Amino acid sequence: MASDAAAGPPENIKERLKASYDAMAATYNARAGGAGGGGGGRGGGRGLAFLELGCGCGQPVSARLLSHGGGRGVARLVANDLSSTQLALARANLIPTPDDDEEGEGEGDGVARRLELVRGDMMGALAFADASFDLAVAFYSIVHLPRAEQEVLFGRLARWLRPGGYLVANFAEAEFESAVVDRWLGDDGGWMYWSAWGGEKTVEKLGQAGFEVVSADTVEDEGDATFVWVIARRLGAQA
Repeated sequence: MASDAAAGPPENIKERLKASYDAMAATYNARAGGAGGGGGGRGGGRGLAFLELGCGCGQPVSARLLSHGGGRGVARLVANDLSSTQLALARANLIPTPDDDEEGEGEGDGVARRLELVRGDMMGALAFADASFDLAVAFYSIVHLPRAEQEVLFGRLARWLRPGGYLVANFAEAEFESAVVDRWLGDDGGWMYWSAWGGEKTVEKLGQAGFEVVSADTVEDEGDATFVWVIARRLGAQA
């Protein structure tokens, strides 16, 4: 995540991030292993609900969420992304045939019925009732929010998750208010922005929001980026 430090969040962050991920979708997906093909399989039952923040092209994470339900299957996956290009790819990758069985009966796997794709800024495009989800995942996505927004999102995720539900996400290990590059991954359309509380403060703020951090593992990514991968459990009495 080699970058130039900035004094504060630049203007029009979300519009610029959307334009970048639209323009460099192929470059990013090649690096992230987001090859097409293969929708979600039939779950083993009904009852679970998953939320994915920053789903990209739907591969590999969305497809795996649709295929695995901890024995109860997946009642619903809500997958959000800022990029309309990435969401179009996700739709094609996850629902590859037009005759996908919406009822989940017969030969279809019912992905069209179980998947909701939501485009837009995760801070403005998403609103759910309390205790709507069993699991929320956010890989390489929350780090694109200004730090103040990250803290607000932690509180929302705590409300949206059922007590005993889990958040799995990664955050930059270093602490910085703003970091910007103009040509990320060598792509001419790759303007990019990140912000981070750092590993220790992120864990602290998750605790303040109502999570118990089960694990926080520091992992060196490609290049010079280091991330803290967090598994956090929503506190509260389970029904």
